[in-house]
Amino acid sequence: MGLLDDKVVLVNGGTQGVGAAIARAAVREGAAVTVSGRRPEPGEALVAELTAAGGEAAFVRADLADAQQAKACVAEVVAAHGRIDCLVNSAGLTSRGTLLNTTPELFDAHIAVNLKGPFFAMQAAVADMVARQAPGTIVNIITSSAHGGQPYLAPYVAAKAGLAGLTRNAAHAHRWDRVRINGLNIGWTATEGEDATQRAFHGAGDDWQERAAARLPMGRLGRPDEIADFVVLLLSDRSGVVTGSVIDWDQNVLGGLD
Repeated sequence: MGLLDDKVVLVNGGTQGVGAAIARAAVREGAAVTVSGRRPEPGEALVAELTAAGGEAAFVRADLADAQQAKACVAEVVAAHGRIDCLVNSAGLTSRGTLLNTTPELFDAHIAVNLKGPFFAMQAAVADMVARQAPGTIVNIITSSAHGGQPYLAPYVAAKAGLAGLTRNAAHAHRWDRVRINGLNIGWTATEGEDATQRAFHGAGDDWQERAAARLPMGRLGRPDEIADFVVLLLSDRSGVVTGSVIDWDQNVLGGLD
């Protein structure tokens, strides 16, 4: 459909899982896409895949827990293309911790990846948009757990709830600049990272997805490609004037009780 024709898009944390799916969808819809991440192997493999299919893609190596590196990702995109039109913050740290056993170091790590990195990437992207007096769009990948979450996700919830608030604050601050900023509270999704997390922290076996699916209303976990299609819509003009929305992308209903 060409929803992102001629748009310049940066997907932070875009080398695997939801981020990689967003990169694929954005290229399919006509965008020039840069993905960032810590590991070059999956990043370069994804770029090779996208360019082989006729798309325009690049990889930037960055640790998004570092605010300066998060800002530098935007600077590299602007240097290569002269501008940035769309930013997606999809990097996420999901290591476990409760209120009682979370160390200051674990807490700081969650804040760095899940909140500080997106903050400063947004700062750099919006600065470019405002300087050019050009519209732009940003989508932050948050989590349905930001509403409260599981006891073993205390630092993750704290950081992601902060990102939800930041999404609304920045959208309000820059609505007159025509910069639209929205977020997705995604639910349980089948990704490589989730598979590793289930095995590392919950002793899950090879059948964990089937066992989880049996407990879910739709009979399966969400898929990254479905989230990617939703994100592309929010990045595109087809989402109209919507800004400051943090949308629950989940099959469980907040506040619903059985």
